[in-house]
Amino acid sequence: MRLRSKPVLCNYYVTYRCNAKCSFCDIWERPSPYITLEDVAQNLRDLKRLGVQVIDFTGGEPLLHRQIDQMLGMAHDMGFITTLTTNAMLYPKLAQRLKGKVDMLHFSLDSADKEEHDRGRGVACYDFVMESIKVARELGERPDILFTVFRHNLHQLEEVYQKIILPNKLVLILNPAFEYNQVETGEQLTPEELRYLSDFGKRRQVYLNEGFVQLRLDGGNKTAKPVCRAASTTLVISPENELILPCYHLGTQSFPISGNLYDLYLSQEVEALKRQEGRLPACEGCTINCYMQPSFATELSTYFWKALPSTLKYNYLKGTWKRLI
Repeated sequence: MRLRSKPVLCNYYVTYRCNAKCSFCDIWERPSPYITLEDVAQNLRDLKRLGVQVIDFTGGEPLLHRQIDQMLGMAHDMGFITTLTTNAMLYPKLAQRLKGKVDMLHFSLDSADKEEHDRGRGVACYDFVMESIKVARELGERPDILFTVFRHNLHQLEEVYQKIILPNKLVLILNPAFEYNQVETGEQLTPEELRYLSDFGKRRQVYLNEGFVQLRLDGGNKTAKPVCRAASTTLVISPENELILPCYHLGTQSFPISGNLYDLYLSQEVEALKRQEGRLPACEGCTINCYMQPSFATELSTYFWKALPSTLKYNYLKGTWKRLI
């Protein structure tokens, strides 16, 4: 049963450019412009009319955009919940400008070992994460650590939790790695490892969407009976100011927004693509977290009930539930 007919999330790609070269991502390989402040202002107004509640300013590395603080401030002032994930290389420089504008600020960190983390990210950014934690806390910000989980770094969870999360009173977000297109992430987590991850997610100051675990145990999205509701729950906007459907990672079509996102999203052409969400051949076995999370939240299913406790826990820890009322 569908609980919500309106989209809840916008993944707003401010640029595909990045100052890191993560081995499990191909976005940084793409040439890219930067979004304009004028387009953002118009699109935010239309996103509000469409019922969107959360704006994730993403990339690439979103802090490469020189006006990112203005965009975040604009969205925050309009009542959107704002989220941003960064490798933290530019955060210390921009922290003062970003203060109070990001509801969910995530620093990417995949190991307590500097060399291991930097190797996976393709650049030396571990020290920037440590500095960013210090700077953010001094400013009264409440950043999270986003830990992308692979088989090869699963053993690092305990050390990150004990040495970084607890002493700094942070939230640890567990993000199971996923494959898409030609991007490979190595061997997938075994059922036993997924159960370990699930148990770890029950600790204090740790967030893991249990729906992610269940979906992997079930073999991912099934095109015959899809759980994915990417196109109807999430709008994806590119740096070229285009609407991408049915999602960024498997996007088959893009539409120029041309100052009229509201009518475009409700057009017959886009509605036809929404009906294909989760049913395309490439959707078989998909476990892409950023589209599954809103999918779980908008339809009653096993995944809804699996995801609910952890979602409530995170929103309680962050206080973001207040902005949803």
